[in-house]
Amino acid sequence: MNELDDHHRRKWRPFTGLRNNFLAGLVVVVPIAITMWMIWTFVGWIDSWVLPFVPAAYQPDALIDWLFGDSTWFKMLFGEDVRVNVRGLGVVVFLIFTVLVGWVAKGLIGRSFLSWGEGLVDRMPVVRSLYNGLKQIAETVFSQSTDTKFDKACLVEYPRKGIWAIAFISTKAKGEVDKRIPVNEDIISVFLPTTPNPTSGFLLFVPRHSVIELDMSVEDAAKLVISAGLVYPNSKDPSLPPETPDNS
Repeated sequence: MNELDDHHRRKWRPFTGLRNNFLAGLVVVVPIAITMWMIWTFVGWIDSWVLPFVPAAYQPDALIDWLFGDSTWFKMLFGEDVRVNVRGLGVVVFLIFTVLVGWVAKGLIGRSFLSWGEGLVDRMPVVRSLYNGLKQIAETVFSQSTDTKFDKACLVEYPRKGIWAIAFISTKAKGEVDKRIPVNEDIISVFLPTTPNPTSGFLLFVPRHSVIELDMSVEDAAKLVISAGLVYPNSKDPSLPPETPDNS
């Protein structure tokens, strides 16, 4: 009787294979689509800020009109008034401008001019606090030194005993923070990210003995946080250490 019921259910579900194929396709399409949408949106956002500063003579429309404006076949195909949206042109301009600024800033004249400008900003009460804070963040995020990067992923008990959360070891606590905490061992600062947005979180100062270091990399731990625990470093068996590529 059970076999007949199973056969009957299979018989009246002709779209099961179609549904499975659709779900399998979503697994492939959704990450690609969201990634492309985020890149497209981010590039468009930069273009909207940068392109207004580009002179009108160097805008894509003006350049195309200068190159093909008098061409008869071009007018027949596209008409007299040509409007071209070149997505990413602002990003290219921004990259070139930033490289040039960095090159100048590393020179003697650039450093002198930067010091003069920062001295001028230091005399402005509100602007001074905003600029110095943003400068410290930029120096930390974009620094090429390994001392300003997250060292390892770890586990800490948060928000109470018995509940564990993934965090990233930052640095050893220094200065007044290290002196004021009444613990006779090293105090380390860890960043505890939120899910699914790891750019926000909490800065915790904890004794070293209360931190469990993980073998997984910082990137794998970030994937675990972003996916809300769905993506583990070793997808075949999460209980095993992270997979290592076979170099043989």
